[in-house]
Amino acid sequence: MSQSKVYNSAEEALSGIVKDGQTLAIGGFGLCGIPEALIEALRDSGVKELTCISNNAGVDDFGLGLLLQTRQIKKMISSYVGENKEFERQYLAGELEVELTPQGTLAEKLRSAGAGIPAFYTATGVGTLVAEGKETRDFDGRTYVLEHSLRADVALIKAQKADKAGNLIFNKTARNFNPDCAMAGKITIVEVEEIVETGTFDPDEVHLPGIFVQRIVLNASPEKRIEKTTTKAVENA
Repeated sequence: MSQSKVYNSAEEALSGIVKDGQTLAIGGFGLCGIPEALIEALRDSGVKELTCISNNAGVDDFGLGLLLQTRQIKKMISSYVGENKEFERQYLAGELEVELTPQGTLAEKLRSAGAGIPAFYTATGVGTLVAEGKETRDFDGRTYVLEHSLRADVALIKAQKADKAGNLIFNKTARNFNPDCAMAGKITIVEVEEIVETGTFDPDEVHLPGIFVQRIVLNASPEKRIEKTTTKAVENA
């Protein structure tokens, strides 16, 4: 009988998988849909010299910002880094390597890796610093730049629900980069808010099939911190 994909804790799910010097793809957009418990367990594991592929680096005291505080990340491959002061400080001080990538290109780099496509051409970034040193080619009178796909040693993602086979359902926009990261990972670990028996989901409900998921951990009550709160004054009637 095959081993269960369900693990008792985030620490247990990472055990024997994460190592120094690995490349990790981590889902989320801002603080939406990030694997909170897995990131904290990754920090506590003490692994270092990590390359992290993620839309952003969280904020100073949450998300991937926790790993920047402990200097466990040596390189970030991201499309947006504007909400993290420590990220800015480390980059300007030459302590952190950064590879800024257009957001759609970053998503396609991950998706392509999962689909077995090693590289692709895109018009995004042509004529900018993004294209420097990269191969370009003209198609139908337009110039495109060659981008290589991104394969990760480990993917850490967040979903709303999983069955015990690893089939996943995401919650609206919290889906964001999570499926792409899962597909790009050689090993994918998912943090979910609910685990149900295999066969519970209607096949048409499944957003990501369990073939992409190796380990599952339950976090039924994530913090789900809000990155920015914007309020509007109520006018007196």
